[in-house]
Amino acid sequence: MGLRAICISRAIWVGAEEIAADVARELGFRCVDEEILKVAAEKRNLDPSVVADAERRKSFLANFVADIRRGGMGELINYIPGQRTLPTESDDIRVVIRDAILETANEGSVVIVAHAASYVLGPRKDVLRVLITGSPLARAKRWLAKSGGKSPREAAETIQASDQARAHYLKRFYDVDSEAPEHYDIVLSTDKLATEQITQLVLQAARALDTSPVAAESGWGDLPGAGASAG
Repeated sequence: MGLRAICISRAIWVGAEEIAADVARELGFRCVDEEILKVAAEKRNLDPSVVADAERRKSFLANFVADIRRGGMGELINYIPGQRTLPTESDDIRVVIRDAILETANEGSVVIVAHAASYVLGPRKDVLRVLITGSPLARAKRWLAKSGGKSPREAAETIQASDQARAHYLKRFYDVDSEAPEHYDIVLSTDKLATEQITQLVLQAARALDTSPVAAESGWGDLPGAGASAG
């Protein structure tokens, strides 16, 4: 099989999770999202919620490590209930998440949602990198239609905060100054396209890549240093 993995990156409120699930079902692939965090957590014996916090660039781990440096380990091992080992700094957790993505992709036949997987795997010939996005206005309308009438201002503020956090994550962990279309194989907007149409376009691209002689001949060792930033 030429195609090993599909990476779906997304802005919030574009229906990407539904699209990814439908694509995976049509192709007979697994669809993973939070599972990446579980794999990463297992590698360091961390609580998955701690890994998720680090991925969203929350300050918990930074404060925890700073506490250890100031006062020694002592009873700080109980800082996280049920924790058996000390958590690592955010940069190290990025490496753990990256390794979890690589391990999942190596298993093949998988749709990976979020976690900057497109940057982790880079321009591999047997990986389809998809960005699903949309204008802030269109995303706000989608959310307002499904949220039972929350305020437009709240929607706009949430979108802005999410987009900023996403940009900060890509810069902090992958040195991406600005996310660009060339970082992906296809970029799709939900402003005019329905989720069903986007699903079909992703499937069309996936099936075309799957039968591509270039993809079929590619191997996981084709790209030295796989996992480096595509930016």
